[in-house]
Amino acid sequence: MNIDGLMSDKAILAEMGHRLSRRRVELELTQAELAREAGVSKRTLERIEAGESTQTSSMIRIMRVLGLLEAFDTAIPDVGPRPMDLLKMRKKERQRASSKKQKDPAGEDWSWGDKT
Repeated sequence: MNIDGLMSDKAILAEMGHRLSRRRVELELTQAELAREAGVSKRTLERIEAGESTQTSSMIRIMRVLGLLEAFDTAIPDVGPRPMDLLKMRKKERQRASSKKQKDPAGEDWSWGDKT
């Protein structure tokens, strides 16, 4: 079943619990083993797998042990700067190159009023 915005909160929690349970069985872990490795009580794990609400920290611990923590990165992507912000942050680029000052061929700098 795909999770979508039309599902109730209870249905989403039940689907998530079912998926976590299947992943645990796939990894051949008992509820007690997973709970111990995750640092949560067995009862907390049972409630999560039954589709009940839980603390986010408990979910993170369980997902870490099950190798699913990277799913949070996909589910909640990092927001980067907006295109207009990138333009504002970009340094002003030079538009022209300036030539180097040329010295007098005789090796002396010329200035007004020097010629006598």
